[in-house]
Amino acid sequence: MDAINNNGATAGRTHVERTTELELVVTRTFDAPPHIVFQAWSKPELFKRWWAPKSIGVPLLSCEMDVRTGGKYRLEFGLESGKTFEFYGKYLEVVPNVRIVWTNDEGAQGAVTTVTFEENGGKTNLVLRDVYPTKASLDEAMVSGATGGFEEQFAQLDEFLLTSA
Repeated sequence: MDAINNNGATAGRTHVERTTELELVVTRTFDAPPHIVFQAWSKPELFKRWWAPKSIGVPLLSCEMDVRTGGKYRLEFGLESGKTFEFYGKYLEVVPNVRIVWTNDEGAQGAVTTVTFEENGGKTNLVLRDVYPTKASLDEAMVSGATGGFEEQFAQLDEFLLTSA
């Protein structure tokens, strides 16, 4: 299947592709070693600094992450209306500097997300895979825009890694 973003095209250095009816794959190479990129994904104080796409104006109000196999996470976002919404789930597998696998339990049709960190000459090839339980649930995520923030999120992570080194 073709690489996509909100407009149906590849954007920047982040590659987003619907590979099957159930799977969305996002890839990007970061100019930092895997242990540094892994820390940005696994330490709440770092994760908060890059995760929420700035363009949508929805701040990440709280970030609770127990990044270990069997641990849980909860992310709370704020809306201009003063209301909040949460993303939460559990970590199914954590291999430091190599892989994090978690559930997305906030919806009835939540995906299982796997992020891998592969060393490549001092850089990190990162692959994020969202596997949805049904074709309809991935279709819905794509139509609602839930999958559209990856380009901005990964660009923010890239900037964070460059300015935090």
